Amino acid sequence: MVISREEILEVFHGYSRDEITVATLGSHTALHILKGAKLEGFSTVVITTRERDVPYKRFNVADRYIYVERFSEISNEEVQERLREMNAIVVPHGSFIAYCGLERLEEDFQVPIFGNRRILRWESQRDLERKLLRESGLRVPRRYESPEEIDAPVIVKFPGARGGRGYFICSSKEEFWRKIGILKEKGLISQEDLENAHIEEYVVGTNFCLHYFYSPLKDRVELMGIDRRYESNIDGLVRIPARDQLELEVEPSYVITGNIPVVIRESLLPQVFEMGDKLVEKSRELVPPGMIGPFCLQTLCNENLELIVFEMSARIDGGTNSFMNGSPYSFLYHGEPLSMGQRIAREIRLALEMDMIEKVIS
Repeated sequence: MVISREEILEVFHGYSRDEITVATLGSHTALHILKGAKLEGFSTVVITTRERDVPYKRFNVADRYIYVERFSEISNEEVQERLREMNAIVVPHGSFIAYCGLERLEEDFQVPIFGNRRILRWESQRDLERKLLRESGLRVPRRYESPEEIDAPVIVKFPGARGGRGYFICSSKEEFWRKIGILKEKGLISQEDLENAHIEEYVVGTNFCLHYFYSPLKDRVELMGIDRRYESNIDGLVRIPARDQLELEVEPSYVITGNIPVVIRESLLPQVFEMGDKLVEKSRELVPPGMIGPFCLQTLCNENLELIVFEMSARIDGGTNSFMNGSPYSFLYHGEPLSMGQRIAREIRLALEMDMIEKVIS
């Protein structure tokens, strides 16, 4: 059973409200989550291993450290107890969810987190994600139920927050099984991954990852920034002439290695806002209280200037690293450089001031 909001509020009511700490796992988007919290006047703590603490020390964004032997220990009761002693609100990101595990996060993690913990399952399970996107009225790629149906270029994806690892493109069932064999041989996918493979239409278009923030305190959807992704090794392969690519016989991969900030043409912004508004509205109905704080729609813009959503993040997305010092869009709202991390911390601070913390934690 998912931990109730009442249980989490009971934990929070035992906190010292004047000594709230913002905590996260030392990975993914931790740098600007922690820096943003400090800028908003909060103490910060990072959970990390000793081998991974270098960035947080070099950039001086963490006031305190909780060291673990392995990231999978972040849900251990002793770690939770230390977080509660620090009056911590945890900001979950993709790595935090992956290492904690959805079941532990939903059922056993007795520490307040920023956002709606119930909606995190909807981004990780393709069927639920697709249901939310489709019922929100957003355009999504065609889905193929089995490799036998492949009759055009498709992209094959696997469950979980894996940053594109193992994804591949193919155009026939024969090519599908050949590439599956290569990936299994390399240990990049398991039999369970194969059984849960998601096959969808490959959309030709330009990539825009749209980063939104929904404020339940202001009842406002904000566009905070947009990025596109560097992916390895595909971005290296496309720089090689076609005749040389054929001679290399290298299988392309789509592992995200970096993010590039972009702006979208202004005439597309009404469509961008409509998409964010629709998702927030439908999420309230399907997974109450719906989206809280940051979320992302990963889209492709086709030649008809239609934005097609191929993936969703129901929490802070890694592309927000591309505007740690603010984006053109966050500047338009706030008149200052503002990262997603600082926007989260500002919402927490405002919730504390308004005595409405129940609106932003779960």
